[in-house]
Amino acid sequence: MNSLLGHGLILLALSSATIGSILGFAAGRSGSKQGLQWTRRLAGTFAISLIAANVVMEYALLTHDFTVKYVDQVGSTASPTYITIVSLWSSLEGSILFWGFILGVYLLGFLVSTRGKHEEMTGYTLATVLAVGTFFAFLIAGPADPFGAVQPRPDSMHTGPNPLLQNHWLMIIHPPALYLGYVGMTIPFGMGIAALLRGHLGPSWMGATRRWMLIPFGFLTAGVVLGGWWAYEVLGWGGYWAWDPVENASFLPWLTAAAFLHAAMLEERRGLLKAWTVVLLLITFSLTILGTFMTRSGVFNSVHSFTQSAIGPTFLVFLAVILVISVLLVGLRMHLLVDEGELGSPLSRDAAFIVNNLLFAGFTFVVLVGTVFPLLAEAIKDVKLSVGAPFFNQLSVPIGVFIVFLMGVGPSLPWGRATSGEVFRLLRLPLGISAVLTLVAAALGMHRFWPLVTLFVALFAAIVALRDMVTPVQALMRRRSLSIPAAAVLAFQRGHRRYGGQIVHLGVALAVVSIAISSSYQTIGEASLKQGEVLTINEYQLRFEDSRNFREPHRDVLEARFTVLKDGQEIGSLGPRLNRYSGQMNPIGTPAVLSTAKEDLYLSLMSVGKGGASAGLRAFVNPMVSWLWVGSTIMVIGIIIAAWPARRRRVEPGEAQDDPTEGGE
Repeated sequence: MNSLLGHGLILLALSSATIGSILGFAAGRSGSKQGLQWTRRLAGTFAISLIAANVVMEYALLTHDFTVKYVDQVGSTASPTYITIVSLWSSLEGSILFWGFILGVYLLGFLVSTRGKHEEMTGYTLATVLAVGTFFAFLIAGPADPFGAVQPRPDSMHTGPNPLLQNHWLMIIHPPALYLGYVGMTIPFGMGIAALLRGHLGPSWMGATRRWMLIPFGFLTAGVVLGGWWAYEVLGWGGYWAWDPVENASFLPWLTAAAFLHAAMLEERRGLLKAWTVVLLLITFSLTILGTFMTRSGVFNSVHSFTQSAIGPTFLVFLAVILVISVLLVGLRMHLLVDEGELGSPLSRDAAFIVNNLLFAGFTFVVLVGTVFPLLAEAIKDVKLSVGAPFFNQLSVPIGVFIVFLMGVGPSLPWGRATSGEVFRLLRLPLGISAVLTLVAAALGMHRFWPLVTLFVALFAAIVALRDMVTPVQALMRRRSLSIPAAAVLAFQRGHRRYGGQIVHLGVALAVVSIAISSSYQTIGEASLKQGEVLTINEYQLRFEDSRNFREPHRDVLEARFTVLKDGQEIGSLGPRLNRYSGQMNPIGTPAVLSTAKEDLYLSLMSVGKGGASAGLRAFVNPMVSWLWVGSTIMVIGIIIAAWPARRRRVEPGEAQDDPTEGGE
């Protein structure tokens, strides 16, 4: 019954998307309001059908209906309920079905938000989104069908989803966050295609496109960071980012989406970079499809590639179609997207934003080449190449530091043009404070070059962001004689986009300092300890006490207990684990972490001797890691604030058009 119902819903989604896409392009070309209404109805049918199909699959998983192929593949009566629920996205077929669910949710949101608005653009946008939906509905109905009917196997053969996906609670939220980022890029992609087909990109449409990009950008930010946190908490190597191909796959569209958000601001304020802004939309969506290919094809050897199958070539063909259509549209219609403004001066916020975009493009190119080139070399010349972290670090660190520096320069400069004297006056205080604080850090023992440079530019960007948040409050206090709280509330209400952007910059500054220090000043110790023996690392002493075995519903656990002393004083205990899952030959570790504001003490259990009398331990002291998670959280909060819809307000008589309480970042 579940198989039949699921198949029916997917076929309904496929037919609705196919017909709706054709009708949407026709309605966009002809301007038919009736055609647009039918396109909207078919889009709603597609979205509801896919959402309902996911509900059916969740019901089948929770009721352990092993006659459904996907449930037979990933289900287990021994799995806890929460593992059963999240197993929907634990393997190929379920993850593609979940992709459809998220696309349906986004599409419903777009239908609601555009009711009665942007009718000249909505038809083309819906047609494009439904064309993408047709591809994914085809996958779910055919090559990645999760609803196939099978003869159920004995319960003992059902081991549940991939053990790595069962090993930590972060896998409950990391994949959905990443998917909400990936799939959400479909809407701004459709809006970009609509702009090309109409040959028009007005301020209203650009503002709507920017908001629709901010939503998935926020989720993608959270997904990337949660993935790093998962790697830190599960894989046991003491780090959170290894330039793994699938890590890079999620980072690439994040870079181009960030570039788009800055370019869109320049287009809104100055009428510049119209064509480039649309190109960034097309590139960002293309990179999400490339990323999906990386995680679904099996061509990359990665701990993150949980779902490997033969549908990789299908994704590659789809990516090729997207690229061909995008290039053709850009070539044929780009001349219609003519810039309305002019770059006034290299000493302006305009120029800083343009350089910012060039740096993001360079960063994207470095990561893309380092990720894809080994695969191309093997495919063309049958030569196995490995591009490791040194390549990425040597090229990307200088670019990243320069981008952070521009986070401070750009908001400091006025739009249009500025004299060298004005630039010096605007920059001297934040640069001076940053230099003094960096010298203090050097005097306290921070002597390595890149951490010091990173600290300097991050302090500079943070000080500028804080100044940019305080200035509107001061202006309102002077102009209206308001108290500090009243002026702060009013400034925030009138310029929440500005405040959201600067909060993001504060989060970035904190995160990059954490990354620079934790990666440069990590300490590692390793030993095989008998009971009562101690491993000393920095000021910590780790004494091995004992080990124990116990059973959890879905795994066997081997835990070693270590007493932690700091400068001879006991401060607690840690219990790193080795978990063994049914059907899995090798155990999967769960490190134990003692986290403070200053540093993390990170223990990874390598082995336990016979009878539990000894333990192989690898220990790390990672400074400032916790601030990476704090900074990333601040970034997401800032993105939410920037994406929040603004209330319309009246411009009071005599109020300046370029109000210091409004504007962008």
